[in-house]
Amino acid sequence: MYGKASKPIVSPTKRKATASTPSCLRSPTNELSKETTPSAVLPAPALSDTSSLKRRKKEAPTAKPSPDVLCPSHQDHLFDTLHALPSKTHLLQKAELVDSFGALPAIGTDVDSLLQDAEAFLIKTDEKLRTVIELHRCALFSPEKLKEVVYPFTALSSGIIGQQVSGQAASSIRSRFTALFPTTHPSFPNPTQVLDLDIPTLRTAGLSQRKAEYIHGLAGKFVSGELTAETLVGASDDELIEKLVAVRGLGRWSVDMYMLFTLKRMDVFSTGDLGVQRGMAVYMGRDVNKLKSKGGKWKYMSEAEMLEIASRFTPYRSLFMWYMWRIADVDVSAMQRKT
Repeated sequence: MYGKASKPIVSPTKRKATASTPSCLRSPTNELSKETTPSAVLPAPALSDTSSLKRRKKEAPTAKPSPDVLCPSHQDHLFDTLHALPSKTHLLQKAELVDSFGALPAIGTDVDSLLQDAEAFLIKTDEKLRTVIELHRCALFSPEKLKEVVYPFTALSSGIIGQQVSGQAASSIRSRFTALFPTTHPSFPNPTQVLDLDIPTLRTAGLSQRKAEYIHGLAGKFVSGELTAETLVGASDDELIEKLVAVRGLGRWSVDMYMLFTLKRMDVFSTGDLGVQRGMAVYMGRDVNKLKSKGGKWKYMSEAEMLEIASRFTPYRSLFMWYMWRIADVDVSAMQRKT
């Protein structure tokens, strides 16, 4: 999705200095970035809390999944690009739709080792990440989460609902939205159900005029067949970006979050997320309080610098980005509930 950097962003002299700034990894800053992700619901444990590490060490290994688990993340180009399972050792098989609007298992075989492989790669790339990785297990890429069913329309619509509001507000609006469809509440309605209601009715759930229009329009694209669950699960990253940013209400950040939290692809990296920018600044040992007053879209770190630093962690930039949120103490549980 992005080009790799030709050389490291940090000079040997500067790397020596930043390596001696464990404060960015020993304890994440307590100042939540209001302009980034939804408000905290289940805060991550403090890095000084070793109880989570002890519990993690006692966890029994997850049983190996059955070899016939399906992997639709590579629908019609299964052996061309491994954009969801970066290791060629993972067995990929084609999945079929459960219904017309999408109920697809997310990722398939050998998922129990994927997170361990990614963690080991991050630590090997930068030993400085070991502490935060050991204390904050990324449940998003756990075997259980990787085998979850994917509902693209639900995920994209929930993403629109959650734009520029707190996690608590998004949950409340979503609950009122699903209540508009008593035959399926509290489950999310399908696109046909949404099209059966007019925009003023959708707005009674607490949606703005534009958000109601966005969700209604998105439903129309699913009903017409312009968007399908199969294409939105099986497309490559570049194909998804091109197809979805053309939809009203879906910007690049929304598409990145869809690929990360719904499709659980391992090499997603969002430069436009201020929480990621902020976490990376802390990671590099910079004073984020001073940077915050700088203002502008790239107040914490430039896009080019973010891409160059993150390129070292390919093909596991998704996990690296998740830990940048942890370092910045940004809770992402609200985004994880979109499916």
